[in-house]
Amino acid sequence: MPVATSPYDNIPAWTRPAETKEPLDWAPLKEIDLSVFDTPGGKQKLAAELHDAVKNVGFWVVTGHGIPDEEVLRQFSIGNAFFNLPLEEKQKHPCNFEIGDYFGYREPKRVIGSTGVKENIEMLNIPKYTANDDYKDVPKHDLILAHEAEIAAFHRKLFDNVARKLFILLAIILELPENYLLDRHAYDQRSEDHLRYMVYHPRTLEERKLIQDGEGGGHTDFGSLTLLFSQNVAGLQIRTPQEEWKYVKPVTGGITVNSADVLQFLTKGYVKSTIHRVVGPQPDQAHLHRLGLLYFVRPGDDTPIVPVRSPLLDREGLLTEEDKKLQADPKTAVRGYDWTRARVENVHNKKSYALAYEDEGQKTFNFKGLEVVNRWK
Repeated sequence: MPVATSPYDNIPAWTRPAETKEPLDWAPLKEIDLSVFDTPGGKQKLAAELHDAVKNVGFWVVTGHGIPDEEVLRQFSIGNAFFNLPLEEKQKHPCNFEIGDYFGYREPKRVIGSTGVKENIEMLNIPKYTANDDYKDVPKHDLILAHEAEIAAFHRKLFDNVARKLFILLAIILELPENYLLDRHAYDQRSEDHLRYMVYHPRTLEERKLIQDGEGGGHTDFGSLTLLFSQNVAGLQIRTPQEEWKYVKPVTGGITVNSADVLQFLTKGYVKSTIHRVVGPQPDQAHLHRLGLLYFVRPGDDTPIVPVRSPLLDREGLLTEEDKKLQADPKTAVRGYDWTRARVENVHNKKSYALAYEDEGQKTFNFKGLEVVNRWK
């Protein structure tokens, strides 16, 4: 008898579009070559190279990570195939923002302030594939189930090849035991980590004017690290230490990484969670759908978000006596799960956005003493 096949078996190959020819103001990001990580003295060398980037910039690029580009393009292809599905199919497993649950499909429903213009972003967030299969009951779309084995392998490889090594380098910078941060973000413990397929759909010039595209805006990320694969449509900008907006240039074979809010909390601001934004593409790319492939690393669900016991932070005068008491007895500290769920609910459980942040009460978000700026103006 013939073997039954899934209608989702054949995924059309996606390829990167050509880069823009426009002369843009690119951010000078540090490149960290992870291929030397396991060489004698390699970790110490890389930590020294990374130090300024995490302290002052909050963005950098990793190369030499050992993930073949064919595997990266395959994941882009799966994401592209998903977004090309009928809307009713994508709607089957939505994110539940009422409880801060970011696993599943995010439909572009919200309106931007009083403009009448809808957001142009779709997302699909896929949780980890832990050894205990902690997220087996999270519902997934049939297309994802048809390719789950390779998605799971990519998920773990990305963490092991990149995030794991970066947490070790960060621990070396902070003069902590090498596994200190890794243990608090371990892949096989429960956390809100997810692989994300994402797409920005094109806008008309009129829509871009109405939403004041490229004027203000910006955000920081909720978790600890964000990993972003190059896709060639220019749009990501960072707010530099000089308070200028600069574009992030795609690097062949590179992954752009940024540190996020939880690392800033853990280090009393020593590790920078940088404001960034996505603006509309240049005229030669304005017709393109900007496909994205990202991985978001969150702290373990039970990880207390307290300043780390870092000799470096102590010498810098960043640790208070209250911090040291909380380090010794963290039972009252906010846990990773609670912070992440609260932040997701705060940002996404609404029918419109942007204008909500014009209210003074919405300038910052404070959850049990953990505070971040909601939106830069």
